[in-house]
Amino acid sequence: INAVDFMSSGTCFGTGSDDSTCRLFDLRSYHQLAQFENGGIMCGITSVSFSASGRLLFAGYDDFNAHAWDILGKHDKSAYHIQKHQNRVSCLGVNSNGHALCTGSWDTQLLVWA
Repeated sequence: INAVDFMSSGTCFGTGSDDSTCRLFDLRSYHQLAQFENGGIMCGITSVSFSASGRLLFAGYDDFNAHAWDILGKHDKSAYHIQKHQNRVSCLGVNSNGHALCTGSWDTQLLVWA
């Protein structure tokens, strides 16, 4: 596991791993609720962050991309795909009001998605 982030409610958290999966866990039930993966993604995850609402789990990947997984949607297809960096996405974060996502990369760029 390379990254962990809690939902704003504090009851669930998401992880990102080198096996290219994001997982959603519930602290109340002590169980994994979902696993998000796409067979076409064959690289590790460097960072994860939830949207302000908790509906989307953003993940940064070693293959220069970021994906947003809808936790209520399909677990094998990301809801959004961000492909603008020229090197691995090393970090990402969502601002407190949920209006912007920042992605940082080994390409030395910080991109803001609003």
